[in-house]
Amino acid sequence: MQVNWQGVYPALLTPFTSSDQVDIPLFEKNLAAQLDAGVHGLIIGGSLGEASTLRVEEKEKLVKSAKAFAGSRVPVLLNIAESVTADAIAQTQLAQKWGADGLMLLPPMRYKSDDRETAHYFKTVAQSTELPIMIYNNPVDYKIDFRPELFDQLIDYPNVQALKESSRDVTNLTRMLNRFGDRFKILCGVDTLAMEELCLGAHGWVAGLVDAFPKETVAIWNLVQKGELERARSIYRWFMPLLELDIHPKLVQYIKLAAQEVGIGSEFVRAPRLTLVGEERVRVLEVIHTALANRPDC
Repeated sequence: MQVNWQGVYPALLTPFTSSDQVDIPLFEKNLAAQLDAGVHGLIIGGSLGEASTLRVEEKEKLVKSAKAFAGSRVPVLLNIAESVTADAIAQTQLAQKWGADGLMLLPPMRYKSDDRETAHYFKTVAQSTELPIMIYNNPVDYKIDFRPELFDQLIDYPNVQALKESSRDVTNLTRMLNRFGDRFKILCGVDTLAMEELCLGAHGWVAGLVDAFPKETVAIWNLVQKGELERARSIYRWFMPLLELDIHPKLVQYIKLAAQEVGIGSEFVRAPRLTLVGEERVRVLEVIHTALANRPDC
């Protein structure tokens, strides 16, 4: 299925049972909420999907389940987050075998590669597959900044098609558009900057709180596309305390708790992560419950 890199792409949670097994029925319940809301694609095994803890067979199960559930409605992407180039290539080949429609590609994990090494890594992985690729730039969390000018080296790789921009420097969006036009689609990767970047011309939004609030996320996208900015701003302002859960080191625990509270997820995480306790859990629940008490009609 073709990936057009436009619209809302949930970075899906990976739900677990209390016995630490991937919870496919709950995964499909969340998928149903995403598809009913009108999302435009699905991303498996990203940061929110607890990528570093997933086994190969679990990724296979998630990709195949999402493909079977979504059918031809939206493309399914798998995130590639590996430390070794050969492992990244092996994972891309498995993704293609499992039926994934595209890839999200992080720089090398653990080792802080320099510009030359990062570009070589991206090019080597791109050459190994026909699947379309979205580069994921997140120097805040992963310490490698693949800046706009470095995309000059990827122009001749036709399957490198998009950028998930999570540097938190909003100017990078305009830098990319000025430098490349529509050669690379740009998707905002930070929930708290989403409306700003959509208004500046971002092609899409790789979203986090969509895992708990899909209707509100898609509503903002739709309203911005229609130019109904006042209504979009109203929802966005309501959403902001929730969206700020996405920019915390415990974003997985926070967003899983939100998904549980709205009935489309559970708070179970995989160790070394632990579920929230004490004052922290009370504080996050207060944010969630306050938002639910004032939830807008979308």
